[in-house]
Amino acid sequence: MGIHTYFRSLNDLERIIRTPGKFKFEEHCVSAHSWKVVQYAKTLADIEEQHGVSIDWKKLYEITSSHDYGEIFIGDIKTPVKHYSLELRSMLLHVEEAMVEHFINENIPEEFKDIFRRQLREGKDDTVEGLILEVADKMDQVYEAFAELQRGNTEKEFIVMYRYALVKIKNIDLHCVRYFLNNILPDIIEEGIRSPFDIRKITEEALSQ
Repeated sequence: MGIHTYFRSLNDLERIIRTPGKFKFEEHCVSAHSWKVVQYAKTLADIEEQHGVSIDWKKLYEITSSHDYGEIFIGDIKTPVKHYSLELRSMLLHVEEAMVEHFINENIPEEFKDIFRRQLREGKDDTVEGLILEVADKMDQVYEAFAELQRGNTEKEFIVMYRYALVKIKNIDLHCVRYFLNNILPDIIEEGIRSPFDIRKITEEALSQ
């Protein structure tokens, strides 16, 4: 019982594999994904600050580092499935939040309950920090899918993932998104020249949507 239970539960995130059921040249677990999202987010936030945007860094680190903790209870559900409909997404979010709340009530000492509720909540919202989390999360999907396509993985799931993530990113109005599209994405395309897939065409089709 207590915070020890929470610390022990973090090991479970290492055993939850992303994009389950599909062949992958390289497996990615949820804990590694969360770490990468933090790294993306802090650079994206730096770009925002360079343009005069105020960042709540404490909030940013809390929501990015813990944004997928609820997957301990429901596992990793593929993005196209998760977002198939608003109703389904709402139901999954409700179940995840209810199970996180139950975990907090059962295991976290009273004096820390509100802190854990704040840190383990769904962090994607209309604040700049919530939007940065959304971008960083989708950026990792871009990189995971790109790595598989570059190696010639013929699972169509990764083309869908790559396109979906780019569409989500390009529709978010942030300085860091424009930086990603103008300065980082061209490097991804250039690196993908030797891929068996036409990364440039796939990218352009996604950005035209």
